[in-house]
Amino acid sequence: MAVMVVATSEGGQYNGKITWFVLLSSLVAATGGIIFGYDIGISGGVTSMEPFLKKFFPEVYHKMKEDSKISNYCKFDSQLLTSFTSSLYVAGLVACFFASTVTKVFGRKPSILIGGAAFLTGAALGGAASNIYMLIFGRVLLGIGVGFANQSVPLYLSEIAPARYRGAFNMSFQVCVGIGVFSANLLNYGIAKIKGGWGWRISLAMAAAPALVLTVGSLFLPETPNSLIHRGNGHEKAKRILQRVRGTDDVHAELDDMIEASNKARAIKHPFKNIIRRKYRPQLVMSIAIPFFVQVTGINVIAFYAPVLFRTIGLGESASLMSAVVTGLVGTGTTFLSLLLVDKFGRRLLFHIGGILMFIPQMVIGGIMGAKLGDEGGLSDGYGILILILICIYVAGFSLSWGPLGWVVTGEIFPLEIRSAAQSINVAINFLFTFIIAQVFLTMLCHFKSGIFFFWGGWVIIMTGFVYVLLPETKNIPIEKMDQIWREHYFWKTIVLSKQEHEESIY
Repeated sequence: MAVMVVATSEGGQYNGKITWFVLLSSLVAATGGIIFGYDIGISGGVTSMEPFLKKFFPEVYHKMKEDSKISNYCKFDSQLLTSFTSSLYVAGLVACFFASTVTKVFGRKPSILIGGAAFLTGAALGGAASNIYMLIFGRVLLGIGVGFANQSVPLYLSEIAPARYRGAFNMSFQVCVGIGVFSANLLNYGIAKIKGGWGWRISLAMAAAPALVLTVGSLFLPETPNSLIHRGNGHEKAKRILQRVRGTDDVHAELDDMIEASNKARAIKHPFKNIIRRKYRPQLVMSIAIPFFVQVTGINVIAFYAPVLFRTIGLGESASLMSAVVTGLVGTGTTFLSLLLVDKFGRRLLFHIGGILMFIPQMVIGGIMGAKLGDEGGLSDGYGILILILICIYVAGFSLSWGPLGWVVTGEIFPLEIRSAAQSINVAINFLFTFIIAQVFLTMLCHFKSGIFFFWGGWVIIMTGFVYVLLPETKNIPIEKMDQIWREHYFWKTIVLSKQEHEESIY
């Protein structure tokens, strides 16, 4: 693996190649995505399993099996049931702010280690749960683990990756999220056939497998050179690690830019106060808008509740779980395709293509369900298969664009002096709206019915326009030089440049 990249005096590119050392380090760190994806997939699967519902949520089980007067859209409407899913994201929301301090003061590596260990403990509790309180407490620990991992892993991948391939490296996090979702869906389908009704315990406990890889693997990860320099652990140590991950001794240009960025960062004593300054306005807007838009695509509705949604349209338990496996496989495959395309065609083009691929299926699904699915009965096999195909197209659109790019772009646009704070805001907004949507979706489905798909489709139009107007291309730009894109953007330069600088830029 020896793709050489020539450095320029402006820092456009740096010397180096993709080494096995940086590949292995990135793969270990990216397993943080597997634990996140596994939980997304597993929670939706177990909440459609009858033995699980009968033990922990008997009211929902009764409505599903015995109450024929309940609308198709309202059978799973239970705040306690949604609390099982959403409690993780409340814990993650709180944890990510503690993770910001750990990541900044102690480094990216300790934060990844804490995330893995917390998730490992939560998986053990979930698998052994004997009552709802134990089940929810396990979810809280899982949330702490995901909060720490989601805060630190994207930063780690952005900082350790070669600038020219940063998009692909950072996207490995989302690829692993997809692998986690697919693995969980596949496991759910298999264990649902276990006689005795205890298969859900395997689903919950197996979350420990990727968590163990992340926890043990993090012990052997190198700290990022950016973090070492910023924490004052010596430029020589950072230089040695940089030489090792780049596979060359000539790292002076990149190291000098890291030191310069660190010196600027040290002058910032209160990053959360500084991020609201005018010069950081674009980064603040993106750290809020991008994770918000990711959630209002409606993707987590599919991820969390795909089996529930398929049961709503009349499929049986086994068919619903298998349909979730299919959508998970499509998502993983398309995310990998996005990884291959992102550094060749750029971020903006993939955002636009993804928006089209998400919008059209949502409109058609909403129309079919509105016209063909009433409060009772189900869809015909033909319409059921058509909705599955449309959902797969929608998932492919998300996995090509907002799924991976939501992490890629926010992992690369923040300057070092506000990086931990901005990433915490990004993760917090992600968790906040994931929690809100997870908590209210089943109620929304009950009241909006098929209109829920038109609701998500409207947001897809808005977010695609947002990218077209306000997000500049970040392809191939070194992370230490990323502030330049805002100074050259037709809109953002009117905000980030001083009046004198703006007048000079015109002439």
